[in-house]
Amino acid sequence: MNWQLRHDADGLAWLTLDCADGAVNTLSAPVMHELSATLDALDAQPPRGLVIRSAKKAGFIAGADIDEFAALNGPEAARELIARGWNLFERLASVRYPTLALIHGHCLGGGLELALACRYRLVADEPDTALALPEVMLGIVPGWGGMLRLPALIGAPAALDMMLTGRRIDARRAAALGLADARVPTRLLDAAARHQVLSNQKPRRARGIPALMNRPPFKGLVARQARKRIAEKDPQGHYPAPGAILDLWEHHDGNALLAPARLDAILSSDTARNLVRVFRLQERLKAHGKADGTPAVAHVHVVGAGTMGGDIAAWCALRGLTVTLQDQDLSRIAPALGRAGKLHARKLKDRRAARAAFDRLIPDPEGHGIARADVVIEAIVEQVDAKRALYRQIEPRLKPGALLATNTSSLPLRELGAELAQPQRLVGIHFFNPVARMPLVEVVRGPADDGSAQARACAFVGAIGKLPLPVQDAPGFLVNAVLAPYMLEAMRCVDEGMAPAAIDAAMTAFGMPMGPIELADTVGLDIALAAGRQLADGAEPPRCLLQHVERGELGSKTGKGFYTWRDGKAVKPARGEAGRAAPGLAQRLTAPLIARARRQVAAGVVADADLADAGVIFGTGYAPYTGGPLHGSRPQEPTAPTTE
Repeated sequence: MNWQLRHDADGLAWLTLDCADGAVNTLSAPVMHELSATLDALDAQPPRGLVIRSAKKAGFIAGADIDEFAALNGPEAARELIARGWNLFERLASVRYPTLALIHGHCLGGGLELALACRYRLVADEPDTALALPEVMLGIVPGWGGMLRLPALIGAPAALDMMLTGRRIDARRAAALGLADARVPTRLLDAAARHQVLSNQKPRRARGIPALMNRPPFKGLVARQARKRIAEKDPQGHYPAPGAILDLWEHHDGNALLAPARLDAILSSDTARNLVRVFRLQERLKAHGKADGTPAVAHVHVVGAGTMGGDIAAWCALRGLTVTLQDQDLSRIAPALGRAGKLHARKLKDRRAARAAFDRLIPDPEGHGIARADVVIEAIVEQVDAKRALYRQIEPRLKPGALLATNTSSLPLRELGAELAQPQRLVGIHFFNPVARMPLVEVVRGPADDGSAQARACAFVGAIGKLPLPVQDAPGFLVNAVLAPYMLEAMRCVDEGMAPAAIDAAMTAFGMPMGPIELADTVGLDIALAAGRQLADGAEPPRCLLQHVERGELGSKTGKGFYTWRDGKAVKPARGEAGRAAPGLAQRLTAPLIARARRQVAAGVVADADLADAGVIFGTGYAPYTGGPLHGSRPQEPTAPTTE
């Protein structure tokens, strides 16, 4: 049994979900069938109220069973799956007794749709509480009532923002929006649930302007504005789900069963299949981050308070670790502390939680934290001699069992660890910039490592909420190795006379989050040149790249590169003034990226093509709708690869 039902002395029914064969709760067909049978029993003897909760430590309900969705074998099966959830939650919403969803941890997809079908919702006031309708990220729609009930509860603007982005909201935001009736300290959840269910309060509904946005003529206006934003972000229509969500909300009150043709097209699309594949790739990366008995990391010491080192330290403190940050003096550490304070305030919202995170980040110019740290991360200049000199100072002070990690983006670990007394403890932990936004971290196995250091490093990366990708020690590892030929080919197009903005526009139309020329400016043209010389198989660097570097125009960090940079943004020509990109440009630029990815797999840098796809998608933003550079057919060209 997945559900356990008990009745208390007050006549309340407490229904607890604890899926038998999983670490998280999912709404599989058997789970839904059991819930239906439970509602039958409660209809026969109605309780004073019903509280639905989870026995899983991880959270409430993670959503529908992805395996069932992936196994759908036709439109009839797809409609049956949607009808199962829609009808069951309609039934839950119409029971005569009050119902309450008691939410802690994650409440996602079908889990949130179940909660929306309850009269009340309480959320645990915890940092890991997260509510979302992320179906759009799988190329599908929230078809079990989310498109009906969420706009009615919190108003169309906020509801559409959640549904069209898949964005998660925390307990504080859920209460502020009215999605939750209250946020409650964990120790008081049961008592608060009892009080709320017996209160006989009317269920919440959107009021005022948010409520008006659900009605004509305002509903049509909201939909038109949302379609305009979707078109700006996805001009080629690679992702059909957002438009379908809007249509179903506007014309069918969120009932996907009233638009079977639209539903069939969405659920059977290549985009949906590929985004489900990407989800599974993400889960595979997360599996590498499972601790599996490895010692937990409590203290991290970071050497180098520059952009990368300082931001790594700030992220680790945000995720609950004690962090000591070392550089030559406090004046070099101060800018990193300023960025950390802003990050913690932005991510945590709560002033006390942000202050606690900031207090976990300790300036340490003398390096006293080295002796206490479980992991020491070096993030200094990319020079072998400088790193070796630092290791000579660090290694004698490391405690037994501590990992020594380098954030190098390209230097071979076999050279960096050549003088270490215990080279087996050296591991690469390569974060990407910006640290707070990039989910992937390459974890590099050194030549003296039997695999245990890499496994421990992967567990550390998983513990701080990042996706670890195990890679072998090789020039550029995976991500930089595939990016270098892609960016260099784009610069050769500039040598041929194509405008940088036209090249970038063609590749963002293809589905990249940023064009290759803007990416090179962001990385730094000096770094792009050095990486190109290392990874371009002896080919001459593009003339335009050499010219910019010779003039000291290194990109965003100097304010000028291929673009002029102001306030951290590239200044680009107005729409229609950037010129045309050549036909076939997306195929031309991705061809060397794909070829290099195949080479890295063949060389054993990553274990297989699936992990290569995962690394390139989560490390570069490679168009997720394709399923990855090594998956499926050749790249699809945008139908109008121009800025006109």
